[in-house]
Amino acid sequence: MGSILIKDTTREERIRILNRSLGQCGGGCENCSSCWLGGGSIDGIYQDYIDGKREIADINRDYSRRHAGLQKG
Repeated sequence: MGSILIKDTTREERIRILNRSLGQCGGGCENCSSCWLGGGSIDGIYQDYIDGKREIADINRDYSRRHAGLQKG
């Protein structure tokens, strides 16, 4: 696998990267995107990456900061 950085990918490639990375559950929800925590849909969470505005690592870091400690268990 090559680079997933915005500077190294096209919009179409970024969509494929997300689909490949996050679509592993086969359509069933196992709370992997933490939608149940109010995080939103995968498309919504990563739209800035798709649009070339923010890297995945930055989005994940901000998401974790906002939702840290909210998981039950």
